Amino acid sequence: MLVKTFGSAVYGIQAITITVEVNIASGTKYFIVGLPDVAVKESYFRIESALKNCGFRMPRQQVVVNMAPADIKKEGSSYDLTIATGVLAASGQIEPETLDKFIIMGELSLDGSLQPIKGALPIAIQARKDGFKGFILPKQNAREAAIVNDLEVYGVESIKDVVGFFNGTSQLKPEIVNTREEFYDSLCNYDSDFSEVKGQENIKRALEIAAAGGHNVILIGPPGAGKTMLARRLPSILPPLSLYESLETTKIHSVAGKLAAADALVTIRPFRSPHHTISDVALVGGGSNPAPGEISLAHNGVLFLDELPEFKRSALEVMRQPLEERRVTISRAKFTVDYPSSFMLVASMNPCPCGYYNHPEKECICPPGMVQKYLSKISGPLLDRIDLHVEVTPVNFSELSSDRAAEKSELIRERVIRAREIQVERFGNRPDLHANAQMSPQMVRDQCKINAAGQTLLKKAMEKLGLSARAYDRILKVSRTIADLAGSEEIKLEHLAEAIHFRSLDREGWAG
Repeated sequence: MLVKTFGSAVYGIQAITITVEVNIASGTKYFIVGLPDVAVKESYFRIESALKNCGFRMPRQQVVVNMAPADIKKEGSSYDLTIATGVLAASGQIEPETLDKFIIMGELSLDGSLQPIKGALPIAIQARKDGFKGFILPKQNAREAAIVNDLEVYGVESIKDVVGFFNGTSQLKPEIVNTREEFYDSLCNYDSDFSEVKGQENIKRALEIAAAGGHNVILIGPPGAGKTMLARRLPSILPPLSLYESLETTKIHSVAGKLAAADALVTIRPFRSPHHTISDVALVGGGSNPAPGEISLAHNGVLFLDELPEFKRSALEVMRQPLEERRVTISRAKFTVDYPSSFMLVASMNPCPCGYYNHPEKECICPPGMVQKYLSKISGPLLDRIDLHVEVTPVNFSELSSDRAAEKSELIRERVIRAREIQVERFGNRPDLHANAQMSPQMVRDQCKINAAGQTLLKKAMEKLGLSARAYDRILKVSRTIADLAGSEEIKLEHLAEAIHFRSLDREGWAG
C-alpha cells in the first residue's frame, strides 16, 4: 500500500514542503531515498524502537520511503514522525484519509516521546501558504507555531497521541496564541534600565544619538569604566519592535533553535554578545549545514563586541559586507541561503593593552608605539563603518554615591522614537531606508546641507584635529541625527560641534 505524508525542509528562514511517500511491498528490506543525510537514514532505528515500545508493529516487508522533491537534501531528525506516521498508515495501523491535510514533524525518542525541532515558525507559515489544514509537532514547539493564524496547531507528546488522533480514538486540543496580545503584553519588557547607571551623562547622550540614527558606536575607556554595563542597556532605548520585525526576528531564532518552549514571539530587541574567541562561521553564519550566525541572531537588535581588538582579524573582516548590505548570503555548490542581519554594532575596547592610556589618575605602562599597534588591530575599513567614537572615563566617588535619580530608559526612548519618525517621513519614498546611518553618500549631500559657518567649522575641525577624510560623511550623518533629536530642520553649529566631538579615533596623535 502507498501512503503520502507531508513534512518540511528549512533553507535560510524559508521552508519548502516535502512529500514523504511510503510504499510497502513484498520483500524484507528498508530503503530510504530522496537525498537523505545520515540523521534521516538513522531514523529507521528510532522509528522501529518507538513503534515497538508504544505497542505498534514495524512491518517485516519491504518498506520504501521516498522524500520528494528528490533533488533537495533532507537534513536532521525532524522527519522521524513524518516517516513513522507514513509507515503506520501504509501498514494499516492508521486511517490514511486525512493525512494529506496536515504537516507532521518531530524527532522520536526510543520510547515514542517527541523531542523539539528547529524552524517550527517558518514551517507553519509555509503550511498555511500551501493550504494545509493543520500542523502536528512536538508540544515544546506548539506555541511558536501557533502564532500563525488560520492554521490548526496540535502539540503532541508521543506518537500514541498522533495515532489516536487520526484513528479518532482520542482528541487533540489545538494550541491557541493571541499573537497581538502576546506581542503587546511583553513589548519593551527589559530587565535593565538607564536609570541604574550613575553619572556617565556624556556616554548616555552618545548612545541616545546612536539609537536615534541607527549608528554604530565604539566605546573606548579603561577597565571598570562601565562600557559593558552601558552597552547592555542600549536595547532598552531603541524603538519597540514592530509586529513584522518581531515575526522576522522570531523566524531566525526558530531556525537556530534558540526559542524557549514558553516563548511564542521575540518581543524585545535582541542583544548578542559573542566571546572574542568566536570563529568566522559562528559570527556570520554558515557551516556544512548552514545556520544563522551571531550577526543574524542580532537582527533588529544590537551586536556587542567586547574588547574589539582581541577578536580575530579575519572574523572582523568578514563582517564588513553584512554591515553594509544588512544581510549575509551563504553560497554552496547546489544552493544559496540568505539570512537578514540588520543590526547596530556596539564595540568596546581598552585604549591600550594595560588599559590606562589617557586615564585621569593611573599611569599607562605600555612601551612607546604600543598604543598605536594595539589600535591598528582594528582595520580602517571596519572603523570606517563606525560613526561614533566615544571616550569613557571612570565615574568618580561623588557621582557613585549620589542619590540623584537618573533618567529612565522610557523617557530616552520617547525622544528616540520621535527622531526616528522624522527619519521615516524623510525617507518615505525609500522603504529600504529606516535611519540616518543607512544614507548613501549622495543622500548625505542632499539631506545634510550645512551653511557657510558650518562649512568653516568643519574645515577647521578637520585641519586642527587632523580628522581623516572618511570622518566627513560620518560627522554629517551624526549631526543630522542630533538635529532630528532637537526637532530642527537645519543642521546648526552646535549639532556639528557635538558630532565632531564623537570622532576620537580619527584624530591624529590620539594614540601617539
